[in-house]
Amino acid sequence: MQQQSRAKPLRYSRQRERLLYLLQSTDTHPTAGWLYDMLKPEFPNLSLGTVYRNLSVLIEQGLVKKIDSGSTFDRYEAKTTPHYHLICHECGTIIDFEEQLFPEIDALVSKAADFAVEGHRIDFFGTCSACRTRNGKNS
Repeated sequence: MQQQSRAKPLRYSRQRERLLYLLQSTDTHPTAGWLYDMLKPEFPNLSLGTVYRNLSVLIEQGLVKKIDSGSTFDRYEAKTTPHYHLICHECGTIIDFEEQLFPEIDALVSKAADFAVEGHRIDFFGTCSACRTRNGKNS
């Protein structure tokens, strides 16, 4: 006897669609609060809880990533291709760094640790050029 999946197919949600579009159209790595503020005029009955629920659905679908930047609020992005992050410890800006520095790292770690690596995350912390300029430190 064949078992049926108990998971319900997701209903179409215009709010979720707009949330994804908003994330795809920015490279600022916004917080849920920022996303809520941007969508609230279009959806007057929107709640912050709905934004978080929709973000969770998009994360489960592999369309959005949550970035724990070490700050109070998680950040989100729709860029799911491999890349690194440059995180400014002064202003909190997160900048995408596209160059793959160690493309073989997953295979090396898998072999060395007998561990099935499914991906990795590398973040670089420092000071962005805008903050260095503002503080008179251009190097």
